[in-house]
Amino acid sequence: MEYRQLPHGTAQEKFSALGLGMGGIQNSPDAEIESVVRTAIQNGINFFDLCAGGKNVYEPFGRAIAEQREKVFFQLHFGAVYNEKGEYGWSRNLDVIKETFAWELEALGTDYVDFGFLHCVDEDEDFDELISSGIFDYIKKLKEEGKVHHIGFSSHTPSVANRVLDTGVIDMMMFSINPAYDLEQGDELGIGSTSERAALFCRCESMGVGISVMKPFHGGKLLDEKTSPFHTAMTRFQCIQYALDRPGVLAVVPGVRDLKDLNALLGFVDAPEAEKDYSVIGEFTPQAAQGNCVYCNHCQPCPAGIDVGLVNKYYDLALAGDHMAANHYEKLAVKADACIGCGHCDRRCPFHTHQSARMKEIEAYFGKL
Repeated sequence: MEYRQLPHGTAQEKFSALGLGMGGIQNSPDAEIESVVRTAIQNGINFFDLCAGGKNVYEPFGRAIAEQREKVFFQLHFGAVYNEKGEYGWSRNLDVIKETFAWELEALGTDYVDFGFLHCVDEDEDFDELISSGIFDYIKKLKEEGKVHHIGFSSHTPSVANRVLDTGVIDMMMFSINPAYDLEQGDELGIGSTSERAALFCRCESMGVGISVMKPFHGGKLLDEKTSPFHTAMTRFQCIQYALDRPGVLAVVPGVRDLKDLNALLGFVDAPEAEKDYSVIGEFTPQAAQGNCVYCNHCQPCPAGIDVGLVNKYYDLALAGDHMAANHYEKLAVKADACIGCGHCDRRCPFHTHQSARMKEIEAYFGKL
């Protein structure tokens, strides 16, 4: 299992790149919910999203982590609430949110949460209401008291996400990332142009804000050629790796319904690189997105030993204002100046990126710093 460090966290806050969402497990028996969480932890998963699809999820989750709380990190959403039947809903009422949080802590058997999230900040009005209702201030107060260790938010909208980031208090953003959304082929939740979304991810990395990924499979549509906007099915492993390769991403948190779903996801950990290769999306990338490196490394192996995807990522981050990108680039054993211009990467790139020319561009850029 790969683990990624939370930039604004402690040395212990390293999260499994493959996380787990609890949004679809509510129809399983309590014993199976508990078993899913325990099995996930036993297999190295330590990062969970607790925007649960039903109230009945919290107590089994709490029992599963009871003796290993310090090993587990989870996101709790302030605004996700439950009715008398235990069904999920959402609210901007501060009193309701306070009552829900108190109940959640009790049900989970803990006195703190790792991430307190502003829930579903998709419109400017959502963010305005979170401020005017006092919910944002409430979460900041909980952080001061140690009941919330980090503040985060979930969103589908780049422009609104940037407003939240402007507050300067965010450590984690949950965002919907998949090839359909990023290539402007998704549904109404795939908001923003390809360039707007890429700029947001780069901004998060440059600010030290981690990204947890929801909807990596486009609600399952990408897994079936009949529902995929590309008319070609992708695999779960391809979608997960695609999301993990975006700048700023710490963890992908696909949802599961039961142990069978979990075991299928766990196959990603030891799957060969060929099964994670998502370069197939180059076949249906819109013209406007052609020529942009997506860091898939389908061009590997480079005869000169350059990690072409990583070199491109550091360059893009530097252009986006990440002051640490140059330092990361300088630590690479093989840099862009090693390019021999053989054209191997140009011929293999499914996105028609002229990498050999780009290596010269990158070499010149970092050489001036």
